[in-house]
Amino acid sequence: MFVLPGAISMKCERDHASIGAMQLERILHQQGFGNRKACRALARQQRVMVAAQICDDPFAELATEGLVFSVDGVDWSYHEKATLVLHKPAGYECSRRPLHHPSVYALLPRPLLERGVQAVGRLDEDTTGLLLFTDDGQLNHRLTSPRHQVRKTYRVHLKHPAKADFVAALLHGVKLHDEPEFVLALACSLLDEKTVQLVVGEGKYHQVKRMVAAAGNRVEALHREATGEFRLPADLAPGQWRWLGVDELKGLLA
Repeated sequence: MFVLPGAISMKCERDHASIGAMQLERILHQQGFGNRKACRALARQQRVMVAAQICDDPFAELATEGLVFSVDGVDWSYHEKATLVLHKPAGYECSRRPLHHPSVYALLPRPLLERGVQAVGRLDEDTTGLLLFTDDGQLNHRLTSPRHQVRKTYRVHLKHPAKADFVAALLHGVKLHDEPEFVLALACSLLDEKTVQLVVGEGKYHQVKRMVAAAGNRVEALHREATGEFRLPADLAPGQWRWLGVDELKGLLA
């Protein structure tokens, strides 16, 4: 059996399970590179590299902590759970089966789709900004459940200059059609006469647009800036994505 420098044997895996050793074919399968047969073929076709060396043994044992490997020249870091941020551009639907526009899932590489990442909530086709994806069902529920009131921060561009009572109305609560109770903003501040920063704790259907309409104005453009304490990275261009780090994951729930 070919074993990479830094790889460990089956015996070592049994003796030191805490290291988190795993066979290469299982790593590739878990990370979204196909079924076990396809992943064995990737290795045997010398399309996988670890530590700058070709690994053609699908049964090589590797420690997953801090593991970076490449497939067909593209680097991938090992993630037991996939959580990432996309800078959503306008003109994309948050659906795997879009009706009128391309899907945001078309902006993600196939391995992420194969491992089943799901958008955390939805943004309208014309809304831009921070959109999270994860294959961690518990995290997705924690971020989207109204009970947890995870803060979502938006920059809202208005059609008309905001009247004096506009911000006050949003903070005190507005009545939305088919909603039994008043819906209020957690925070709201006027940035200029036609721009507000609005924070909500729920994700009701078209919530921000409906709240603004109920307060007597209209949304011209909408951009999500943050979820919890995690802000859309300034260097992430529209259409680009990246993994979230440990501290950033904690910031989501702050």
